[in-house]
Amino acid sequence: MHIETLKVFVDLVDMQSFSLAAERNFVTQSAVSQQIRTLEEKFKRRLLERVRGRREVSLTSAGEVFYRECKNVLASYDVLQEGMRGLVGKISGTVKVATVYSVGLHELPPKVREFMSKFPAAKIDLEYSRTTRVVRDVLSGAVELGVVAFPEPRRGLTIVPMASDRLVLICPPDHEFAEREEIKVTELQGRDFVLFERDIPTRKATDKILKSYGVEIRKAAEFDNIETIKRSVEVGFGLAIVPHPSVMDEERNNQLCVIEFAEKDWIRPVGVVYRTDRALSIAAKKFVQLLENQT
Repeated sequence: MHIETLKVFVDLVDMQSFSLAAERNFVTQSAVSQQIRTLEEKFKRRLLERVRGRREVSLTSAGEVFYRECKNVLASYDVLQEGMRGLVGKISGTVKVATVYSVGLHELPPKVREFMSKFPAAKIDLEYSRTTRVVRDVLSGAVELGVVAFPEPRRGLTIVPMASDRLVLICPPDHEFAEREEIKVTELQGRDFVLFERDIPTRKATDKILKSYGVEIRKAAEFDNIETIKRSVEVGFGLAIVPHPSVMDEERNNQLCVIEFAEKDWIRPVGVVYRTDRALSIAAKKFVQLLENQT
């Protein structure tokens, strides 16, 4: 029995898909099925429930025990591999990181470059997605680390805080607010806004703050990514509230004007998340330390 077979089994259970487990392990679906049969024959126990016409992968009681212990074996094997790499003083391997667009495009690149200069044998593989998908991929094991805004405590998830961002108001250079350095939230009453979509944490936080001050705004448009929001503000769709790092280039180039809020509420926490029961690779630990040290 090979360690790769145990990994195929765990990936199949985590991803709930024979095709995805096959893709992740660079084998065919029939090879995945054969490896599961081999495990069941070896231990003389059925590990998976097979229901005709249904795609779900359901564990038997024996399968639950086997799955749990497989994860322990794989975690120990990862520690073994990292320990052996450490003997020669070389940090290598690929760290798969999923992140939201606003952080990944505007805050992580300098840190990735710094990491690569310190550890040239290692690589950061960045994926961009929504917060819900980032967290789901971390919990499923599809990625090792996630970087999100407004990280929420969740069972099985460890959160490492990074430096928080200020949320700011942006407007085009010809707007009446363009010369302002600071604004009170009550001055936004009845204004047109370009917003993040409702399920995005920054939008939820913005709505909550506006409501706490009794301010009602008009929705001109809503989008799921920061770049579209910025372009919409540039052409005059409305105002927007965004994290400051995401508009620093436009501010320097005079494409957008940035106005600070007078209130202290406008803070966006950012954090690294990873599975509590997973032993991080040495490279991942070093990257987390680098991100944590932003403060």
